[in-house]
Formats: sequence, structure tokens, C-alpha cells
Amino acid sequence: MKVIITIPAYNEEKTIGKVINSIKEVMNSTKHKYEILVVDDGSADNTKKIAEKSGAIVYSHKRNKGLAETFKTEMDLCLKRQADIIIHTDADGQYPPKYIPLLIKEIENGADLVLGERFGKGKYSGSLMNKIGNIAFAKVFSNLLNIKINDTTTGFRAFTQEVAKLPIINNFTYTQEQLIRAGKAKMKIISIPITTEKTRKSKLFKNPFSYASKAWINILRIYRDFAPLKFFGFFGGFFILTGTIIGIFLIYNVIITGRIGHLPLTILSALLILIGLQIILFGFLADMKKE
Repeated sequence: MKVIITIPAYNEEKTIGKVINSIKEVMNSTKHKYEILVVDDGSADNTKKIAEKSGAIVYSHKRNKGLAETFKTEMDLCLKRQADIIIHTDADGQYPPKYIPLLIKEIENGADLVLGERFGKGKYSGSLMNKIGNIAFAKVFSNLLNIKINDTTTGFRAFTQEVAKLPIINNFTYTQEQLIRAGKAKMKIISIPITTEKTRKSKLFKNPFSYASKAWINILRIYRDFAPLKFFGFFGGFFILTGTIIGIFLIYNVIITGRIGHLPLTILSALLILIGLQIILFGFLADMKKE
């Protein structure tokens, strides 16, 4: 089977050569036919030159498009080059190449998507805030897919052609979207524990709070896009419950005092219940149209 190890890179001249050489050292000790593909996302430094000199196939974007678009380019190129197994890793050296043969082995044993798990049994070298955010993501995904997953944001993963063909439409959570779509398609997803290397600070987030805020926003987006009944049902149910509580208070007041009044509260109760029902209706409509 043909293996393609694909690496997105943006201004990674300091590490890309070392990463490629480390991968070659590991893969040359196996019997696998492989290629290393680097997608240069409009780098302004010597990333492309160093990657080519190190023996990788390099495709360059004319301008920086971001990780999601780069990932889509990776998938298109891997499919055109007829990869049977695709390994996705990072250019900063966070993920040790020694685990690549283990990922490949699990695909050969029948898995569709194999995750390099940094949490749970794995060991993560990043910040505490990132770890907390990833644990929160894991709980959401485990709930959505009914699969125990400890690391949903890992960029270190192996997958088949079929997984590579799954559509990716989200610009921030492409790693999670691939995971969700594979899970919804009833593909076999497993994890292997890994220990990561400590690397430079993330280029995507200015600080841990930026990561946390975007992470929680995306948890809401994930529920909205992939579990609309749960998402709209929660908010619709909140409005209905609030309106019902107000209504019960008004009825209780009538029973106790015998007076019919509180017109503003009566109107508010009716409006809240009506809004809640409309939100739930939106959930049903979104569920009918979801991909």
C-alpha cells in the first residue's frame, strides 16, 4: 500500500528539515512505499527550499490561506497521488515520527481513522489551558458520536482514502469535522497514546484565553451544525421552561388571591413559550437540511 505523509507548513524553516529527515529515518526502516508531501501555505521564508532539499514533494500556495484550506489541498493532492494511507502530522516537530508505523499498522488492521492521543493514556507537553480545552472538546465529541475519544484536536492521525474524501467545510475545526463526519459515517475510529515533544508557541492563538474562547464557540458551532436538535432544543427548552414557570406563578397567584392580573407577566409568559417553540422548530428544520 502507498503511504503519503503530509505536512502543512507556514514559515517553518527552522524545523521542517529536521522533521522530514526524522520521518525518512523511521520510514526507511520499514517496508512501506511512502512519499512525504509538504503543502507550503504561502511561506515568506525558506520553508519550500529546505523541504525540497530534504527530499519532500512540495506544493505551494501563492498566499497564506490558513490551516483548513491547506488541509483541503493536502487531501486533494493525496487522492490524486493515489495514497492508500495518509498520515497527517505537523511541521514543528510536536509529534515524534516513531509513532507513524503504529498508526499505519492500525489502518492495515482495519481502522479507518487512527488518532495520536495526547491525553488519556498519552502525554501532552502543551499548556494547561489547551489541555482543559481539549478535554472539553473530547467530552462533547464522545457525547455526539457515542465513542470514547480523549483527543479530538490532534493533528497527528492516519486515515484511508475514504476518510480523505469526506467533505470539510469549517475553517477552524477541520480536525474535529473530519472526526465527526467519519463517526457519523460509522467508520472505525481508534486512538493510540503518544508522548509529544515541547515546541514553539502556537501561531494560531495569541494567548490561552484566545484559544479557550474560540474552542467554546466552536463547541456551540459543532452542536449547531451536527446536532441541531440538541442545540436548538436546549435553547428552545430554556425559553419554554422560563415561560412555563412564570405561567405557573400566575396561576398560583389566581388560586391563592382570586385575582386575575399581572398582564405584562402574562404576555411575557406567552412570548417566551412561543419563542421556545419557534426555536425548536428551527432545530427540526436544521436537522432535515444538515449534511
